[in-house]
Amino acid sequence: MAESIGTLVTDIETQLVTPRYVVIYSPGGKGRKRFPENCVAVYPDEAEARGAARPEEGHYAAVASGPSRSSEGFRLYYLVRWLD
Repeated sequence: MAESIGTLVTDIETQLVTPRYVVIYSPGGKGRKRFPENCVAVYPDEAEARGAARPEEGHYAAVASGPSRSSEGFRLYYLVRWLD
């Protein structure tokens, strides 16, 4: 009998893909829905993410889910919603 997928994923991996408060560096604006890990800074709460945002420099506060490994092997964050 095949093993359940839940037994194949460690606890550490299951904690990775969760919604988080982040600041996303997106110099082209807010048109994209997914972002590479190196463009995302994670913050412990909404207030800190909002405080770290600098929209005039392309750094936007958001809620994003991730990181998740893409089929190309990159770790990506997926936009849930912008905070500002």
